[in-house]
Amino acid sequence: MLRGEIYLAYLYPKKGNEVGKLRPVLIYQSDFLNEVNHPTTTILPLSTTTIDDAYPLRFCVSKRDNLQSDSDILIDQIRTIDNSRIKSDVISKLTLSELLELDEQVQIVLGI
Repeated sequence: MLRGEIYLAYLYPKKGNEVGKLRPVLIYQSDFLNEVNHPTTTILPLSTTTIDDAYPLRFCVSKRDNLQSDSDILIDQIRTIDNSRIKSDVISKLTLSELLELDEQVQIVLGI
């Protein structure tokens, strides 16, 4: 797995307002951790329920490759999951430009 790639992951069990079910997730942690086969992965979940004008909480990703629908990356739902939750091969990937825009929004949401 590499930073910026999208996979399917099983996010149950969930608590409260966390997102659950089998859904696309963006690999967000550094490739330093990915390359050493770290047992957990920091991800951002995607939703096919898109919302216009939700900046900076959502980042729109257009349908491409094996990502079957336009989707929003849920920036306020960042989490770290066990690698066993990842249930597919890579289905798509963000461009470098998209990753840089996403980083700006994550910084706003996290206050850094």
